[in-house]
Amino acid sequence: MPMVQGTLDDLGTALHAVTFVVVDLETTGGSPQDCGITEIGAVKVRGGEVLGEFQTLVDPGEPIPAFISVLTGITDAMVREAPRVEAALGAFLDFAGDAVLVAHNAGFDISFLRAAAAQAGRPWPGNQVLDTVHLARQLLGRDEVPNHKLSSLAAHFGATTTPDHRALHDAQATVDVLHGLIGRVGSLGVHSLEELMAYSARVSQATRRKRWLADDLPHAPGVYVFKDDRGHVLYVGTSVDIRTRVRSYFTASEKRSRMGEMVRLAASVTPVVCATTLEAEVRELRLIAEHKPRYNRRSTRPERAQWVKLTVESFPRLSVVRTVAPDGARYVGPFGSRAAAEEAIAAVHEVLPLRQCATRLSVTRPSPACALAELGRCGAPCTGAQSVESYAAIVDQAVALLAGDGRRVMRALTRRMRILAEQERFEDAGALRDRVLHLVRGVDRAQRMEPLARSPELVAARPSVRGGWDLVCVRYGHLAASTHAPRGADPMPYVEALRASAEQVEAGCAPAPAGLTEETEKVLRWLETPGVRIVHLDGEWTCPVGGLGSARAELEPLATARRQVAGFVATA
Repeated sequence: MPMVQGTLDDLGTALHAVTFVVVDLETTGGSPQDCGITEIGAVKVRGGEVLGEFQTLVDPGEPIPAFISVLTGITDAMVREAPRVEAALGAFLDFAGDAVLVAHNAGFDISFLRAAAAQAGRPWPGNQVLDTVHLARQLLGRDEVPNHKLSSLAAHFGATTTPDHRALHDAQATVDVLHGLIGRVGSLGVHSLEELMAYSARVSQATRRKRWLADDLPHAPGVYVFKDDRGHVLYVGTSVDIRTRVRSYFTASEKRSRMGEMVRLAASVTPVVCATTLEAEVRELRLIAEHKPRYNRRSTRPERAQWVKLTVESFPRLSVVRTVAPDGARYVGPFGSRAAAEEAIAAVHEVLPLRQCATRLSVTRPSPACALAELGRCGAPCTGAQSVESYAAIVDQAVALLAGDGRRVMRALTRRMRILAEQERFEDAGALRDRVLHLVRGVDRAQRMEPLARSPELVAARPSVRGGWDLVCVRYGHLAASTHAPRGADPMPYVEALRASAEQVEAGCAPAPAGLTEETEKVLRWLETPGVRIVHLDGEWTCPVGGLGSARAELEPLATARRQVAGFVATA
């Protein structure tokens, strides 16, 4: 087993640069549900230097028990003019900021602070918490200290303040204990906050020893692939810094239990460096779809996506399908499940009497009518009661909805919901509302993605966090190539090189003309971010958001409240 040896390159957040706020409370008892806080004391330190101190008495809103007053010296008279816990907590949280909170027996103090935050109706900020009791138990045996009480540890480390059950004094003593423990753990090779939190949380030694798996990984954006000892892919992820992200799996910052199991099985990590974040996200999707890693949960079954299809036949109908084919039919979606797609179809059937049978109907040979025809919910084209022309008028409304003009159908659905509510059929109205939501979401996704999926080629640029531009070439909604143009360089040569690279990649591949996939959606999100410029266009294209007013009218008639993103430029 390789030895773990920290280097300056992979320390994470150096401990001397971390701001700690050591806090201690005095309370009226041991339960945050039944007792209150009487005093808060805290000391802010960084790099061994005291940056500030905080101390306030708190009115607990109840009498202080006599034995508590004897223990702490805090009496009812002392807290009578003190602030209530809401004001005291706010002042403390402002003092603490985003620092790491430290306490001796932190579970006790943090539980009271959380209860106070809930009482005040404010969210708990979620600072990292370090417990000096847990850390001391792992570093100091009973042969060194008889117990791990604050008084014993303060004496062991020669604290300048003696704990006396007053909040600020106990916090000052805990500061010296913290520095003593950091000095002790530093001799074991722990020099960063991440390693300290991992050590305190008692991350298994087997997991910590595997940190060497990240030693040769690059500090670069891209994809990382965990594999077991047989080379099977366990997990695929993406990050702007591969090495830093992979190292986090071996620390206490990783809370997911399945990831702990995955790390125990991992034998290697393969990096895939990418030129842009979009390339990393797309490569991640493709690798997950190819390998279906057992520890990935998202995007592992792209074939489960469902679409609603308006069929191409004499009497078209709506059906749920798994794939989009270049057959001239109109598709909307994708939907996350078959149930969602069926709900969307049910919304359309509420107001449009499209046939619901799956039989292929003949124009010349009539067939028996179903119950829906008798109920007036279908014109019965199967019996010849409805001609192709009259049925086509209904189909045109469905096509208009799926193509973007859903005003007529949406007005009918809204009227239907209002009637149900007036009849006090609230459950039926609620069910119809949910169906309409599924319909709107599916149509909106298709309307936004389809123009991109039909565009033969598009090259776009976005300002990079590294300076310069991230460039991507997209063909029929799929990423064909990406690159990075450095700061100050003329991006146009990079554009031409990018297109040439895409030509090589796409050679021999027949792109699907209607590639509405999760990859297309990721590309579209990238194009919608502020600062994107479309620098080359091959084929008809309108900007997905912002820019041309006609684009918005064409692509998003059902989502007019969407935020506009300025700055798109399209040039042929």
